[in-house]
Amino acid sequence: MSCTKTAISLLAAASTLLPLAGCVQAQGHMQPDFGQALRQDFAAQVADPDAAYARKTLPANSGARAALAQQRYVKDQVLQPSSQGTGAMSTGPASSGPPAAGRN
Repeated sequence: MSCTKTAISLLAAASTLLPLAGCVQAQGHMQPDFGQALRQDFAAQVADPDAAYARKTLPANSGARAALAQQRYVKDQVLQPSSQGTGAMSTGPASSGPPAAGRN
């Protein structure tokens, strides 16, 4: 009876593992550089933690000026930026090409 149980156990194990053989992929048919584009794209998107940029001069800053700005902010007296325009404005109708037929 022990032999029958062993045979049944082997048959059960083989029947459960046999379908898994279809999940195995053969790697022999792939090119040696398979996945290289993905690795390059991934490397291009990873930030370099030791990045160093050559800076000839430090940005202009003034501690006194920053302190005054902070005081104005605390007192709610922030200087509003001046209005900026894009140039002279035209008040006439816009024309983007030749006049349409029937119009002068």
